[in-house]
Amino acid sequence: MDLITKYFPDLSNEQLEKFRQLEELYLEWNSKINVISRKDMEHFYERHVLHSLGIAKVIQFTPGAQVLDVGTGGGFPGIPLAIVFPETKFLLVDSIGKKIKVVQEIAEAAGIKNVEAVKARAEEVKGKFDFVVSRAVTTLPDFIKWVEGKIKRESRNTMQNGILYLKGGDLDVELAPVKNKCQVYNLSDYFEEEFFETKKVVHVSL
Repeated sequence: MDLITKYFPDLSNEQLEKFRQLEELYLEWNSKINVISRKDMEHFYERHVLHSLGIAKVIQFTPGAQVLDVGTGGGFPGIPLAIVFPETKFLLVDSIGKKIKVVQEIAEAAGIKNVEAVKARAEEVKGKFDFVVSRAVTTLPDFIKWVEGKIKRESRNTMQNGILYLKGGDLDVELAPVKNKCQVYNLSDYFEEEFFETKKVVHVSL
């Protein structure tokens, strides 16, 4: 929790309480349905919560914005982002039903009202969104094909509508086909922990 207050000092007591609850809830559910590796649970706030909140360092979603989290797994980045942006609507989808059950149960237990979680593939989702977020579920060019028809035309945020993708490592080859649409933000510019040295948020305008 110290990491969250270190980098997000302006959170309300209600938001902080939701973040506090997450670790206990994930420990409980992870013992029944494995959504986070046991080793990673030791670094829960750094590698899952704060990593997800890298997106909140590059954009402030406007109230009423609609965000789709594709391949959410156990609820990342959607659940932490929903706590930081309570007036933004988040739809979290994953093709694995038991993971979605965990997300639904945790959102309800923590009182996160602006999250809906549905078992679905990206291609099956109806409607359009201001942004699609994800944590490296596939290569970015393939991901773009999955979601490019799901972005609203009219932008009302400080950043043009599109994809916000959490990814690590050297992305030069992967981003080459879409480099004219991309802006890359290094998370090491925002977070000083070693884990974030090679981590990035890639914004793709669609």
